[in-house]
Amino acid sequence: MFQSFIILFGLALFEIISSIDNAVVNAHVLKTVPEKYRKFFLFWGLLLAVFVMRGILPFVIVWLANASLSLPEVFRLSFSDPLLVEQSLEHSKPLLLLGGGVYLFFVFLSWLFLEEKKYAFLVEHFLHRQSVWFYAVSSLFITAVIYFSIKENALLALAASIGSTAFFITDGFRKNAEAAEQKLEKKSSMSAWSKLLYLEVLDASFSIDGVIGAFAFTLSVPLILLGNGLGAFVVREFTVKGMNFISKFAYLKNGAMYSIGFLGAIMVLESFGKEFPFWIAPLNTTLLLLIFLGLSWRELRDVKRAKK
Repeated sequence: MFQSFIILFGLALFEIISSIDNAVVNAHVLKTVPEKYRKFFLFWGLLLAVFVMRGILPFVIVWLANASLSLPEVFRLSFSDPLLVEQSLEHSKPLLLLGGGVYLFFVFLSWLFLEEKKYAFLVEHFLHRQSVWFYAVSSLFITAVIYFSIKENALLALAASIGSTAFFITDGFRKNAEAAEQKLEKKSSMSAWSKLLYLEVLDASFSIDGVIGAFAFTLSVPLILLGNGLGAFVVREFTVKGMNFISKFAYLKNGAMYSIGFLGAIMVLESFGKEFPFWIAPLNTTLLLLIFLGLSWRELRDVKRAKK
């Protein structure tokens, strides 16, 4: 019970901090639509975010990683006999972890090299100025992973390739979403329904990181559903009620990305047989959140002092 609580806490926390960007965009766009559309998005959008994307995607991932079970069987056994599902996943666990780990580590590298950010450390500024090296580092990383994978199991190499492919597909969607956001700011005449549809598509894109990262915490689908669902609910509440407050903490996104990179590395290492205790992923997420909350709080304090 204690172990489940720790995992659940870590899952919810990871979902929250990895969705900060999503919540900021949601808040900006929702400010341009009437109140009734905001309420519609917060209620029905939450149902879609939790029950459609974060609710179905874990089952699909488990099903793809376990050819011995059909998709209906995965749904049924995940609740009636979750231990059986976890045991049946043991043989394909390395494939699941390697594909997910490569995906998450690519997300981290993309942020570190390519994305505009509030720099917490000097090395972030230096690496961002070397953005062209993202492609070289990513290529070397996936080449090394595939090289060691082939030595273990050819299917591991395929899993790594699928993880990198999934990253570049979703990254393309996100780049398109960023362009769409800029158009939304310019086209105030765009209908409220069009804006809500855009937000749902964007939310679906962001949900992939949270669901894939959840498998670094546990293979239990019910725990993933509860943790991600709780995190998605909190993010939705922050979208309207607390976004002005939460956006003041400038380094939260940094914490989320370092957490994603750390989880990706854990998943890759576990896929090659390295074992970690169940609490390492929740502890990593919690410590990184506290560190970057502290950095953000220190900056807020310094700004207040400068204004006096």
